[in-house]
Amino acid sequence: MYEHHHQPLASRRVFLGRLTRHAATALSLALGTLGVGMAGYHWLEGLSWLDAYLNAAMILGGMGPVAELHTRAGKLFAGSYALFAGLVFLVAVGVVLAPVVHRAMHRFHLGGQGV
Repeated sequence: MYEHHHQPLASRRVFLGRLTRHAATALSLALGTLGVGMAGYHWLEGLSWLDAYLNAAMILGGMGPVAELHTRAGKLFAGSYALFAGLVFLVAVGVVLAPVVHRAMHRFHLGGQGV
C-alpha cells in the first residue's frame, strides 16, 4: 500500500489520493457506528429516529447523551455504545493520520534525498 523505505517519496497526488481514501474509510466507520447507535436508541429505548440520531451523535462526538434513559437494556446499550464510540474515534483518527505519519517518517528517513 505504501512505498518501501528504499523507494522515493510518493508524489503529492498519490499522497492526497491515499489521504482521501483513508478519510473516506474513517467517515464510513463513523457513519456505520452512528447507525448502530441510532438503531440501539430507537429499538431499545423507544426514541424517535431524530432523538436517536441526536443521542448517538452526541455520544459519538464525546458530548454525552441528551435523552433520559428508562430501560435497563437502554442503559446497558448506552454505556456499551459510549465505550465503543470512544474506541471508534481513536481508530478513525489513526486511520486518517496513518498516511500523514508515514509520509513524515519516510521524508525523515530519506534525509532530504527524495524531497
